[in-house]
Amino acid sequence: MASIGYTLMTEQAGPQQLVADAAAAERAGFDFEVMSDHYSPWLAEQGHAPYAWSVLGAVAHVTERVELMTYVTCPIVRYHPAVVAQQAATIGMLSDNRFTLGLGAGENLNEHIVTHGWPPVNVRHEMLDEAITIINKLFDGGYVNYAGTHFRVDSAKLWDLPGVRVPLAAAVSGPQSIRRYAGVVDHLIAVEPDADVVTGWDEVKQASSRKIGQLPISWGRDRDAAITRAHEQFRWFAGGWKVNAELPGPSAFAAATQFVRESDVAESIPCGPDIEPITDAFAAFWDAGFTDVCLVQIGGDEQGEFLRFAESELLPALRAAAPAGSGPA
Repeated sequence: MASIGYTLMTEQAGPQQLVADAAAAERAGFDFEVMSDHYSPWLAEQGHAPYAWSVLGAVAHVTERVELMTYVTCPIVRYHPAVVAQQAATIGMLSDNRFTLGLGAGENLNEHIVTHGWPPVNVRHEMLDEAITIINKLFDGGYVNYAGTHFRVDSAKLWDLPGVRVPLAAAVSGPQSIRRYAGVVDHLIAVEPDADVVTGWDEVKQASSRKIGQLPISWGRDRDAAITRAHEQFRWFAGGWKVNAELPGPSAFAAATQFVRESDVAESIPCGPDIEPITDAFAAFWDAGFTDVCLVQIGGDEQGEFLRFAESELLPALRAAAPAGSGPA
């Protein structure tokens, strides 16, 4: 069966609420939970950015069944890849092998805060290549020495490794990133239901793997209020990832999206009480070949009622609409 996930969005809720929402989402019946790893929210209206790895440790202890994943962590500027490997191994152990490390090349929004500057995209991809190499070597066990163009590691060893190797997933967007990462990670992450990306990945990977997508929605009984909430907190999404990766802070996202209208957001994000627009948007991912889709319910204060709705109505409808045999490999 298809695997349906829930997003613990650190930009829109504080740590205590995220932990409570994680437990409630498991009770509601979601199959897996992903967490963003941000230093800043996209927009000031979102209002939060707790430390993802501390929250994940707590989430691992209040859940028992759901898989956990970072969606995604950038291991190239704010974190050194050797530290990311240690973080991931620890969460793998605390979760009893339920954790997948999702990786990507990051955004200026979160990485510039350590004042090393924000590298151009080609350099970021080179850095991510080296970071994945280091993480894989550390997951192999034993001492690791590494001297690359961007990173050095001196006699590093992970002293606590989970019994099952932590799977790696990488965010990809096209042929170049597919070629770079299909051979060195286990699973694909993408935020658009692009069948060409899935086909290209499978051709290079030539092995069974998960294709994990994400869908933002703004569910609510009052459609107008749901649209207003989505515009207030999620209009940053309109810029596309090439733009989103470069802007340095919430004020820049506010300026870049000042002319985005509520109607623009409503055209791209399912808003309101109806299930059919959500199932249609999910179907686009299934049709493109994705095996897993996690949804984002926009609005940190809306999670309780939404999770009750998901348990009683939305998840049964999504499972009924999903193709058989499309779940995790």
